[in-house]
Amino acid sequence: MVPESGDRLRIAETFHSIQGEGSLVGVPSFFIRTSGCNLRCEWCDTPYTSWEPEGDWWSIADLVAAVPPSARYVVVTGGEPLLWPNLPRLTAALQAASRHVTIETAGTVFQALPCDLMSISPKLANSAPDPQRGAAIGTDHARKRLDVGVLARLLDRYACQLKFVVGEPHDLVEIDELLGRLPPVAPDSILLMPLGTTKAAIAGRAPWIADLCKARGYRYTPRLHIDLYGDVRGT
Repeated sequence: MVPESGDRLRIAETFHSIQGEGSLVGVPSFFIRTSGCNLRCEWCDTPYTSWEPEGDWWSIADLVAAVPPSARYVVVTGGEPLLWPNLPRLTAALQAASRHVTIETAGTVFQALPCDLMSISPKLANSAPDPQRGAAIGTDHARKRLDVGVLARLLDRYACQLKFVVGEPHDLVEIDELLGRLPPVAPDSILLMPLGTTKAAIAGRAPWIADLCKARGYRYTPRLHIDLYGDVRGT
């Protein structure tokens, strides 16, 4: 668990980019990436916030001041930002500065805090760490990766989108099972995103995932930042 830290958070990076995923895809946004995560997804595209967390300590005032005047949308991501006990102070300060605040979370931790959009990415079995990393890591990840009670509380309190990383058609069986245990979610608030950090990997999965979205009324989400910049930090 991230320790109490007053008005400071450990930040892996901040950057001004284009939102590449979800219902706000294409919107210019300022990203604040907190460091530290309670999960160890094998396909994590930000290992510097989870497997080997890094970053500098920022005050809340400095984070708010770092947002460019043109950036109305701010995305607080990670890692797992909801691990930070003082996150409500940051999001309140951002909203007071007239910013739209999205929080990117795996949905395993609940906090009550100011937020315009809770972007929840429940982790499926396809996130399991490689067994070669050690049995203890895999067991801990499997125990923590889904918390139906926390997901239900987040869905009840916030404007939410559920964003699933899909690698194989069989992943939809797990998604269906999870949705059956949650309060009803509007189909267009359920997003399917291809697993992959390269254009080729995403393109290989995109057609059949798009077909699933058409059949179910779900929303397809690309990874636009990969198309624009590739899999590099700060984008």
